Amino acid sequence: MSTFVRTALISTAGHCKVACGFCFRADRAHGFLDTATYTRTLSRLKEVGVEGVCLTGGEPTHHPALRQLVRLAHQFGMSVSMVTSARTVAEGIALSQVAHLLANVTVSADSQGAMLLGHTTRTAASGLSTLSAISTETKILHVTCWSLTDGECQDLAGLVTAAGVEVQFSPVVLDERTLRRDGKSLQEYLAHQQLDADLLDRYFSLSDRYRAYLGELRALQLPGVGGERWSCRSATAYVSADGHIRRCPYGQASVSAHAPRSAIRNFLAAPAQDQVTPDCAAICRTAAASDDRSAPCPAPV
Repeated sequence: MSTFVRTALISTAGHCKVACGFCFRADRAHGFLDTATYTRTLSRLKEVGVEGVCLTGGEPTHHPALRQLVRLAHQFGMSVSMVTSARTVAEGIALSQVAHLLANVTVSADSQGAMLLGHTTRTAASGLSTLSAISTETKILHVTCWSLTDGECQDLAGLVTAAGVEVQFSPVVLDERTLRRDGKSLQEYLAHQQLDADLLDRYFSLSDRYRAYLGELRALQLPGVGGERWSCRSATAYVSADGHIRRCPYGQASVSAHAPRSAIRNFLAAPAQDQVTPDCAAICRTAAASDDRSAPCPAPV
């Protein structure tokens, strides 16, 4: 059974300077999404009923025609949101120039343990500083969590309350190769993930939805507990920086934005053939619309 596509996650750039050690981006390349290709893509997506797009990366504030990308989506009657790691002055200026045109902005941040694991510097404090400088009505701080401490959670709760923004969480998702490299067993990793969730719950009252998401990840990663794969059920399409449309960022099947409109329509209307994996479950879960403070937001960049 096919899930009707309502939104699209659009990669505006194939590269990212943050280069998180735990990044689960499905594709990486040099260059930016071509404006003509993007325009054609929006036209085809509009024809099949897509109502909104989320601009992600690489880093969307690096795109030389960012304002044009936002305005083009509005011309097609689509709402626009953005996920960014913007921290530098130049990135902040680029974001501020389009912020008032965006339905919401999500700024990605990492816990101290996640920064150490992924070799990043995306602190929650710097993410809140970015959000405080823009005029978007809905502002979201998305924190990727690993190896949390009680003191860190307490400090984060204070910062978020003072800033008056939404905060959303997702766990670090590590594949088997990364676990072997770091000398961790899958059981140790999942236990660590549960400890982080328990700490977050003390300060942010995690929803049943978030705990169900952790349960899905666990089921996918532990074959003996029901790790069978189920078919993609996402209502969000994915557009790569080279102009290919997929039902899943990790899917093998795709259609070019330059294909005939009938081919694109048939591709998006057909039942998804992709099987859910932990990586794409993380993206789809974080791309879902949030219903409370603890639900994750669009995919981190």
